[in-house]
Amino acid sequence: MNLPNKISLARIFMIPVFMLFFFLDFPFHYGIAAIVFAIAACTDFIDGHIARSRGLVTNLGKFLDPIADKVLVSTAMLLLLTMKSDLFVKANGGSEAIYVAIAVCICVIMAREFMISAFRQIAATRGIVMAAEKLGKYKTTFQDISIFILILAADIASTAGVVVFWIGMALFAVATVLTIVSGISYVVKNKQVLKDKE
Repeated sequence: MNLPNKISLARIFMIPVFMLFFFLDFPFHYGIAAIVFAIAACTDFIDGHIARSRGLVTNLGKFLDPIADKVLVSTAMLLLLTMKSDLFVKANGGSEAIYVAIAVCICVIMAREFMISAFRQIAATRGIVMAAEKLGKYKTTFQDISIFILILAADIASTAGVVVFWIGMALFAVATVLTIVSGISYVVKNKQVLKDKE
């Protein structure tokens, strides 16, 4: 197993560590969980860079890297939904509108990932290679940063915590828009995948 694959595997092993700190009840546990998430998210860029720059791209790596990324982000977004009493209600004076907005955004993001995964499977069966898009990378970056900030905000007291929360919300909104736009762009640019063979 080469270095990029080991890094991808390490990201997978960091997911339960992230969850452990998230749920343990002690001072600043959300902050520590956010840091663990950030480190794990950074490995997504590191393993890809090493694999491409050193010519270490393997089939195992093509399997591990996207799985590790999607499981990490999906887990983090689902955990956000458990933070209602710790963050969302507090930041909005009791209003549940923001909680609903977060839930809707998460559903949209996860639905996009499922659809694009299915799209790629169809392409693979037809031997079509689809290049990654910059929009997709921007989407991933905004998702990771916004999740980190939203989790971290729960451990920041008073007004500062509310400000950090809204910064995270703004970035999460941008991430959602980029998720939709990049998904549409990906399908449109590769629409031949959905055409039946003549």
